[in-house]
Amino acid sequence: MLRVGLTGGLSSGKSTVAAALRSLGAKVIEADELGRALMEPGQAVFSSIVAHFGRDVVGPDGRLNRARLAQLAFQDGRLQELNAIVHPAVIAAQWRWMDEVFAHNPAAVAVVESALIFEVERDARARGESETELAGAPSDRSSSLGLLAHWLRRLDRIIVVTAPDELKIARYAARVSLTEAGRAAAAADARLRLAHQIPDAVKAARADYVLKNTGDKATLYAQVEALWPSLQAESNKFLRNESLE
Repeated sequence: MLRVGLTGGLSSGKSTVAAALRSLGAKVIEADELGRALMEPGQAVFSSIVAHFGRDVVGPDGRLNRARLAQLAFQDGRLQELNAIVHPAVIAAQWRWMDEVFAHNPAAVAVVESALIFEVERDARARGESETELAGAPSDRSSSLGLLAHWLRRLDRIIVVTAPDELKIARYAARVSLTEAGRAAAAADARLRLAHQIPDAVKAARADYVLKNTGDKATLYAQVEALWPSLQAESNKFLRNESLE
């Protein structure tokens, strides 16, 4: 088994890499998708967000008004408050998912795709959360926010996807809006979001593998294909109780 974190900045190409890994045989979970599910009405995260930020973040349909929540987080400086609610639940759910994957296939390569793998650790430490290591059953992992401050230690390998910031901004703007005015607003939003993320160079220095996205999907996919045998080999080392060093 191999626990892999796949990360990169906003619109860096993580989803493309995740899809490529899935096609090659990896098990993949997207943190954004998981977070959205946990923020639906009826979920504990939804209730906690509403209790903390007020009914103003709930739209007419009874679901979270994500535009309003994003405004509070990024423009009004309350991102840490939101992350403190969402991140523990997302991380705990990711580990439960990994446990289920390995229970069915001990040789699996399980990949968590998330833009904020390093930021989760940074922000937890900034909030002064406990650094107590958690051990034991999966249920214990959600019992303390201390998991966030050390959760990178529980990932065996980190893959970082890098891309020029202007490419990220252009990709994000094109995805968000089809109009020129809309793309301009989206580009400004992208720059604001990137300002809260750790720069690619810092992430790359801490990564085990770095994939460079220059905008050519075929070239990026070729990098993933070249990487895949190494991930499989490392997973097999775990099965044979061999060191990954």
